[in-house]
Amino acid sequence: MTFSPLQDFDNDEQRDDELEEDNPMRTYRIDFELGELGGYVDGMDALRQFIRKALITARYNYLIYDDQYGSELDSLIGQSSTYDLMQAEIPRYIVEALVYHPHIERVYDFHIESNGDGVYVSFFVESALGTFEEEVTWRGI
Repeated sequence: MTFSPLQDFDNDEQRDDELEEDNPMRTYRIDFELGELGGYVDGMDALRQFIRKALITARYNYLIYDDQYGSELDSLIGQSSTYDLMQAEIPRYIVEALVYHPHIERVYDFHIESNGDGVYVSFFVESALGTFEEEVTWRGI
């Protein structure tokens, strides 16, 4: 491809955006229970897998990931956090872990329950693929 000073770069960006919309997100399927890779997922399944993996991966702990990937939820594990602190920090950590993904537009409406053994969190994700509810449980928080 050659570049010309007369080339319309705005149209090229528009074409790139259209191509990105036509191509589904495709990645390896992760079986979280067995810890195995096998096959592929795309679309909504790939997005849900990204969310789960981003939330269980500790941010800053792995050189393979940049500083945006993962969450800081592990900093709450083993702490004697108050319920008010969890109500403030858990949504913030989850939003920070997810909003940089190009298909995620908004993360909102958090519901947090603590039973002494762990924490259950549900929230909604608004994405380019649709809006859906996610649920996560952490033990030891």
